[in-house]
Amino acid sequence: MIGPDGGLPLAGFIVFIVLFVVFAVIGFMGRFFRRGDESQLHEWSLAGRKLGVVLTWFLVGADLYTAYTFIAVPSSLFAKGGIYFFAVPYVAVTFAVAMLMMPKLWSISKKKGYITAADYVTDTFSSKTLGLLIAVTGIVAELPYVGLQLVGMKAVLTVMFPVNTGNLGLIINLALIVSVIILIAFTFISGLRGVSLTALFKDAIIFITVIVVIIAVPMAYGGFQTAFAAKAASAFQTLPLNTYSVAYPTLWIGSALALYLYPHAVNGSLSSNSAKNLRMSTALLPVYGIGLAFLALFGVLIYAVGPALSYVNSFPSGTGGVYVVPALILYTMPSWFAGFAFLGIFIGGLVPAAIMSIASANLFIRNVVKPYKKVPLSSKSETFWAKIITIIFIFIAVGFTLVINDTFAIQLQLLAGGFILETLPALFMGLYFPKLNKHSMIVGWAVGMILDIYMMIEANAKFGKIQTSFYLFGHLGASEILVFVGLFALLVNVIITVVGTYVTRAMGIKNSKEEPSA
Repeated sequence: MIGPDGGLPLAGFIVFIVLFVVFAVIGFMGRFFRRGDESQLHEWSLAGRKLGVVLTWFLVGADLYTAYTFIAVPSSLFAKGGIYFFAVPYVAVTFAVAMLMMPKLWSISKKKGYITAADYVTDTFSSKTLGLLIAVTGIVAELPYVGLQLVGMKAVLTVMFPVNTGNLGLIINLALIVSVIILIAFTFISGLRGVSLTALFKDAIIFITVIVVIIAVPMAYGGFQTAFAAKAASAFQTLPLNTYSVAYPTLWIGSALALYLYPHAVNGSLSSNSAKNLRMSTALLPVYGIGLAFLALFGVLIYAVGPALSYVNSFPSGTGGVYVVPALILYTMPSWFAGFAFLGIFIGGLVPAAIMSIASANLFIRNVVKPYKKVPLSSKSETFWAKIITIIFIFIAVGFTLVINDTFAIQLQLLAGGFILETLPALFMGLYFPKLNKHSMIVGWAVGMILDIYMMIEANAKFGKIQTSFYLFGHLGASEILVFVGLFALLVNVIITVVGTYVTRAMGIKNSKEEPSA
């Protein structure tokens, strides 16, 4: 019987540790899978572009089944309501975006030897400056996303130990430190080969956990009707049209456009062994969306489980929501299964964080350091310094965990999404319109980034920490016009890019190299 302070029984700990050892062996030995020269950057970071349909599917799917999916979304749904169910339509649409963009990018990158999106942008538009801006934006956008994974890993480890007011701070801080150490070791040694194999292991555990919990808990606790009836007395809002009629669609549209702009999504796609197999793996990815929808509902289901709800509410205001899914599992499942599920959630943050850190290091070495270094780096030096930079970025990512209350950890992903959307004109539009003017894109990027940052600061000024990604533009009758800041900033960016391109071409100003990229 689990007490009010939580804590995983011994059987659960044993299962967790044994499975983690299996996971570690897979990850650390995975670097020998289809082995290449690991001193080459493309071998360490793209697995030598040798992954088939199944491994690419699991690897890119690992970008979805992250701490965002099973910690941040249920937490936000629990705290605020139906607005955060946006994750379901966003995932449904983002794969259509991927089908249009990623195979084309793969073909161009394979032909010309690109490893990063910034490689493509620099060469296509003959602009080191634009490539540098795309690289820096990608790195900055990945850091809060890695921070979100650390929040999820920390949440699992926290729930595994009995927590009370006397040891709460110590347990949480130790959980964060252990998470960081494990992430650094795993990423440094495994590279993308190890990560891709562990992604398969991770997702198998997560799928089993979702299926068992979503069936067993409603059957044992009176179904979803009990949960929805209990949540009616809380702060949960279904989706009030006078508040979210504009906010909701702008949130899922912006998020759908953003996902495959992230360096880790580009990395995962470019690791495929062919454009055909990449299309096939992308076509299979909507399966992940089904599990995501059920995971989001955990944020409602917890209202039917009194002990789990009491545990979550025992944490200080603004921090308890992040424990929704671990607490629900802890108080409803056998201890051995809780250990099994906790391992899935923990490595569900670890694997994507490793992918994101590798992608960020790629960008830094290839597109920030290499173009401006007078003495060229050898391939071996590139890889070594990429690993070192990975560690530095992980420590920086820890800082982002301090700018949010844990319950609103999803805001780290939305903050990152606002940044990465400003690369869309150069990358996605550039794939189909390679004659866009580079100077117009630079100006559009700058204005978009300034707008995004300004609106985020203004929107959150009253909170002290980041709690929203919506900017209030005014009222229309009784309705609030709330808009996702990232999408509005992107719209301004696109307008500047398109209008600027027409104006410069009318003036006879062209990029120094204008030829189709594929």
